[in-house]
Amino acid sequence: MDLINILPDSVANQIAAGEVVDRPASAVKELLENALDAGATKIQLIVKDAGRTLIQVIDNGCGMSDSDARVCFERHATSKIHKADDLFDIHTMGFRGEALASIAAIAQVELKTKLHQSELGTQVLIEGSQIQEQISCACPNGTSIAVKNLFFNVPARRNFLKKDSIELSHIEEVFKRVALINYGIDYTFYSNGKLLYDLHAGNFAERISQIFGTNYRERLYPIDETTDIVTLYGYVSKPEFARKSRGEQYLFVNHRFIKHPALSAAIEKAYSDVIPERYYPSYFLHLQVDPSRIDINIHPTKTEVKFVDEHTLFAILRAATKKAIGQFGIGNELQFNPIEEVDFLPAPKGYVPKEPKVSYNPDYNPFTNPFPSSRTSSNSSHTPNFESDMPKSSKWTSFFDLDDKTHNSPADVSAPAPQSQQQQLQTPSIAVTETPCMQLQQRFIVSTLPSGLLLIDQQAAHERVLYERLINRQQAPSAQQLLFPVNCQFSPADADIFNELIPDLREHGFEIAPLGQTTFVVTATPPDIVEADLQQFFDQIIVEHKGAMIQKFTDRRLSLCRSMARQMAIRPGISLKQEEMQQLIADLFCCQVPGVSPSGRKTMAVLNPETLLN
Repeated sequence: MDLINILPDSVANQIAAGEVVDRPASAVKELLENALDAGATKIQLIVKDAGRTLIQVIDNGCGMSDSDARVCFERHATSKIHKADDLFDIHTMGFRGEALASIAAIAQVELKTKLHQSELGTQVLIEGSQIQEQISCACPNGTSIAVKNLFFNVPARRNFLKKDSIELSHIEEVFKRVALINYGIDYTFYSNGKLLYDLHAGNFAERISQIFGTNYRERLYPIDETTDIVTLYGYVSKPEFARKSRGEQYLFVNHRFIKHPALSAAIEKAYSDVIPERYYPSYFLHLQVDPSRIDINIHPTKTEVKFVDEHTLFAILRAATKKAIGQFGIGNELQFNPIEEVDFLPAPKGYVPKEPKVSYNPDYNPFTNPFPSSRTSSNSSHTPNFESDMPKSSKWTSFFDLDDKTHNSPADVSAPAPQSQQQQLQTPSIAVTETPCMQLQQRFIVSTLPSGLLLIDQQAAHERVLYERLINRQQAPSAQQLLFPVNCQFSPADADIFNELIPDLREHGFEIAPLGQTTFVVTATPPDIVEADLQQFFDQIIVEHKGAMIQKFTDRRLSLCRSMARQMAIRPGISLKQEEMQQLIADLFCCQVPGVSPSGRKTMAVLNPETLLN
């Protein structure tokens, strides 16, 4: 009895579709790339219900003949590849001939296309890989392809789709990737009848500003390098605009968006000396490489590629990024202007200059009481620096490394601390604030306990304090009116998210009003918010809100409080006065969960002598 069968084309196409089209955004990518290959200068994207009901792409490209309009839905039907060697000389976005066949296998498709020299075009209706109708029709030059009811015949796959807001965010990301690097083309993007993007042809910098807001121009350094191996151009962000999440990171090769961990690491390593750990830069970089030295045929989505000269590209990319940071960062801050001449007026007749005097304490002895406290040295506000006095042993290093994330819960506020932490936190009490505190590396607060030393991560502790204050607040705090209102600008999709967050932000003391579709004016803020950081403050809140949606963290209020606490907390490198450190410790031990920050970082550790000396 024979067991092996040849699958019908309809089933084979559905299997292939699972590799190429796993969600609406995948279909959008394939259709936009087809429009680019057709030589379009204007492309329109229309979606309904995040692509479930409709995905339509309209272009003014070359169009197709009657026979091509029918054959294009067959598997491996392509105009780009004729022989195996052509796979190593790819200059187009699509080449396998799988996209339209895969889409037609799992959707109802309507294609209208017309050659520029023809009087009439062609309309093709196809459903589940089966052509239902092909007729002549009147239509504009170019191609319009409408994908309706995606996964209509694969209900299991349709059930795996996320909610509309998440699917739309994936579509938007695909649109950005295509539109960013193809900046010489006009794009429009409509979702449920609402215009999200209206992009006009221009240069790379203009396209970045159109998508991410005009304020992005002042955040970027340009890169333009040419070598025998690669031509590299684009922009990298200034170090001060680094974020805690990998947000706007776009790497293109031969006008194709790619994901390449090694090249991304090269860019991030260039920032290792200028941004804190676990902060990430933004970048928009395009590499032009000889197609024969790159393999893009290793993954169905074509976002993963292999290079012949990967190590060389790594070095070039890292060096070019470092050069941009140094050249445009430091060079612009140091102004080598000639000193203007100064007219010195002669001193009045009989003027006698005063002799300079130096005040000092003749009774001071640096070898007695090396660790003064606020009680023994009332006239000194300087906090001792213990970095040079600490033993340089591996035990101290391990104890001071508080970045070990022992808690993975995004908002561990209501759950009690684990038993091991409860035992650890029973020894410290609010009475610890009566003892002198010291600051280590402008990052840790050190205080004494009967059982040893208490080490507190000042940023993580402050995040916990602020978070619990925010979630327990019963009414909005008194708003601090700004002398000059601040305008904040976002991309269309981010503006929609920000609109949703405005009521929650008002509860925390912000006064915000829309000023157009993508701009908002801030007239008042809660205390402790730095006016100059408002744009970056809101940008990070939106980024973290997106992450919370993807992780299905549905309590928007808690997510916002957690994000605000992160933004408002004191950073490493800030010197604290004695009373500030003591107040922070007292506030921390009044929290419900003092042992961890809202994001799960340990806030403290108890160091006992027995452990240190063993």
